[in-house]
Amino acid sequence: MATSPQRAYRAACPNCGAPVDFASAASTSAVCSFCRSTLVRDGEALRRIGTSAELFDDHSPLQLGVRGTRQGMAFTLVGRLQYGYEAGTWNEWHALFDNGRSAWLSEDNGAYVIAFDAARPGDAPALDGLRAGQRVLADGRAWDVASVVRARLIAAQGELPAPPRLQGEFTVVDLRNSAGEVATLDDIDAQRPGWSVGRSVLLAELALQGLKEASEKTLGARGVECPSCGTALDVKLATTQSLVCTNCAAVVDISQGVGADLAFYKQNNVGAEPRLPLGRSGPLALGGPLLHWQVVGYLERCDIPGPGDDETSFWREYLLYNTTAGFAFLVDTDDGWSWVRPITGAPAVRGQTARWDGVDYRQRWAYAAKVTWVQGEFYWRVQRDERAQVADYEGTGAAATRRLSREQTTAEVTWSAGETLPAATVADAFGLARSALPGDVVPTAFKATGVPKALIIFLVVMVAVIVLSQCGDDQCTDIKNTFGAASAEYQQCARNRASGGARIGGGSYGGWSSGGGGHK
Repeated sequence: MATSPQRAYRAACPNCGAPVDFASAASTSAVCSFCRSTLVRDGEALRRIGTSAELFDDHSPLQLGVRGTRQGMAFTLVGRLQYGYEAGTWNEWHALFDNGRSAWLSEDNGAYVIAFDAARPGDAPALDGLRAGQRVLADGRAWDVASVVRARLIAAQGELPAPPRLQGEFTVVDLRNSAGEVATLDDIDAQRPGWSVGRSVLLAELALQGLKEASEKTLGARGVECPSCGTALDVKLATTQSLVCTNCAAVVDISQGVGADLAFYKQNNVGAEPRLPLGRSGPLALGGPLLHWQVVGYLERCDIPGPGDDETSFWREYLLYNTTAGFAFLVDTDDGWSWVRPITGAPAVRGQTARWDGVDYRQRWAYAAKVTWVQGEFYWRVQRDERAQVADYEGTGAAATRRLSREQTTAEVTWSAGETLPAATVADAFGLARSALPGDVVPTAFKATGVPKALIIFLVVMVAVIVLSQCGDDQCTDIKNTFGAASAEYQQCARNRASGGARIGGGSYGGWSSGGGGHK
């Protein structure tokens, strides 16, 4: 059981006289919990250097005083830094271990990373000119640049290992490697550029005690009202940064706080209703134990045809949430169902192959994609026509059911890993009739000893032509009954029926980019 470390230092706030405690003699700064004065230690006294702004209430389940353990060592959350950037906010919690060592518990793509500050390696790259997707060398290892953001400190709280930067912006660069590590470079302190290294962690693994009560219940106190039509919106998750109005389908941005001037945009099309109802929960084993996952968000996406290609494929992604495991995606494509979850590291890529967690993958698709319709809540700030460059990989050999996906925007690269899932498993988990979900696409094994290869290709092409030529009213009616008259699938079938063609296959293995901020 974790225990609070012995108090090592106490002094009076020079502004209001309230007691300010330091759990570590090595800590040099704190924020007064009464008057929010930012204080630094000056000998045996405290000196005021400014005032911290009020914290944006993001309804995080974490708070000062939370206790936990990491690899058998107890720690306490004693401080907090809250940062803002163009796509939202993120927190970094100062974790003080009982042995006196400090760490940072930070948010990452709807999950968490625990990292330790270290001396900046001599071979670390300069921050100027770094961009998402670039490969760099640092600390004798190869890293992929996952994101580069300009950030600012919104507010500070509690005990900190160094004085917080109260003014101005700075650059934060996230790096990932094939060992599953995440590193951060920053220029918060121009005299001592920052460097930290850590790994992904589940809050459940930390055996946390003292979390905020009912933090994941409906947060009616936030008073969210749709800025488009005035409908009262019910925000269910503490991590929500965007949600869709249930009345007018406007996408509302709450990443910068809830106030009178919420940003939003109206969706200019009408998508299909999700076949997995929003709010429905079901038991699934997604790379771990059987857990109950709730459907909290729904996206329709499509690929963007390249030059000379006028065919478009559509697919659906469901954002799932579990209180102990975080987020995952269920992906519904023409090729069947699969699940993926964002990963912390960056697979080793060589040409058309990738290797991650001991599994070799081969690239199957590479394309540009965009979001065409959304419903529900999302842990990232959803933007109109969100676009990404996508590369989808399939496992090889005995790992043929494994899936890997890389998505890159102008600001971020996100990798996701998962596996195929039978449609019947999805239907059973969420209490749907198996007939409500399409069957899985199973490749046909064809052995034709003595038959010329050219003849086989000719026969396959002829069968495809016959199938495409029969994409008439009956097939489109079936699609309409399955996906709805407003669905992208039905609209595409209707267009293909008029033009005499259709596209088979395509789709993504999912795992949308979060824009989840940086880490100290």
